Amino acid sequence: MDRILIQGGRRLEGDVEVSGAKNAVLPILAATLLTSGMSVVQGVPRLEDVRTMLRLLEHMGVTWRWPEVPTVRRADSDNARADVVNDFLAVDTTRVNTPEAPYDLVKTMRASILVLGPLLARYGRARVSLPGGCAIGARPINLHLKGLEALGAKIEIEHGYVTAYCERLMGGKVYFETITVTGTENLLMAASLAEGVTVIDNAAQEPEVVELARVLSRMGAKIEGAGTNTITVEGVPLLLPVEVKVMPDRIEAGTFMVAASITGGDVTLRNARAEHLEAVIAKLGEAGAQIERQADGLRVIAPEPIRSTDIRTSPFPGFATDMQAQFMALMTLASGTSRISETVFENRFMHVSELQRMGADITVEAGIAVVRGVPRLSGAPVMATDLRASACLVLAGLAAEGTTEISRVYHLDRGYERIEEKLSRLGAEIRREKAAGS
Repeated sequence: MDRILIQGGRRLEGDVEVSGAKNAVLPILAATLLTSGMSVVQGVPRLEDVRTMLRLLEHMGVTWRWPEVPTVRRADSDNARADVVNDFLAVDTTRVNTPEAPYDLVKTMRASILVLGPLLARYGRARVSLPGGCAIGARPINLHLKGLEALGAKIEIEHGYVTAYCERLMGGKVYFETITVTGTENLLMAASLAEGVTVIDNAAQEPEVVELARVLSRMGAKIEGAGTNTITVEGVPLLLPVEVKVMPDRIEAGTFMVAASITGGDVTLRNARAEHLEAVIAKLGEAGAQIERQADGLRVIAPEPIRSTDIRTSPFPGFATDMQAQFMALMTLASGTSRISETVFENRFMHVSELQRMGADITVEAGIAVVRGVPRLSGAPVMATDLRASACLVLAGLAAEGTTEISRVYHLDRGYERIEEKLSRLGAEIRREKAAGS
């Protein structure tokens, strides 16, 4: 099993390219099941979650090629060149023959549930294992199932599997009692091939939802209102394969923004989109960082000193729960006391005990972490508990005195592409190695 070793105290400086967004790629790959033929996706990050989704699609009969695929000049292409680009992923859904997602493939990644809507819409049946993923709190899929039932699906849950079937999905009205990103995405995909009009109320407004709607529209779907809390989908009888380029990963971008801030650095993030990061920009500004908006990204100049500021996580356009752990790492070194309220997942403070091992002064009560800034953190052996907690510990290690050893970094590989390489190029002293006995 790999571990990451960081010698802290190095100032980060330079440029870094933001990878394609994991949370956009996964639903786009699921959406290819709505079509028959070859779709080409550019900018796909090389992550474990992406590989898991590809193995899942392969189990169903999908074939794929990665990394080098010749592009073809197409009317629906984002980029109408005819050449070879190294980050293209070609996905061929011509011979899908098994509309099932087995437990062994689903258990490690919650986003696997995203195949349920497309399979049901195109094939009239689906059998999908109840999902797994990071242990950050209860994330039931009942809202997905209620939404699909509103479109006419028959749902059964037995032996750990969801079995769904229908003659053809019919448009209907869906109201989500709680905002759900993957639920909104599942219903968007299912409704695109349903007969009639579907209205999704209290829909998620995240950029990744808007991205999926953009891709579905390129396939031929008729969608209005993506990015608002009400989305209307007029079903069509057929969707076609497309060639698309994936949006940049706003959580990776936010993580590197904090990395610059916590190390006293000066980092430019190429390909970062400010409109996806307004809440992070605002809070880093309150902490004293200078944020420069550039034509092709963002420049972050570290605060001196770091000022304490409160955050409260909420669905987009609020402060993302996926940035809470990283921001907490920054606040451990701020002057003063900050309060971090987690409102999305009830079990997303598992990184607190590891930060405390490094000398952080944090107390947690009733979903609020009170962080009293300390003059310095000390490197220590720590253990990653989930994906964003892994990033939090990397950030803390970059700023700490001495060596930080982070174990269980397979969590990190689910959501960050070559993070140690990117940080090294910015000046960090960081390396990955095999743990003893692995």
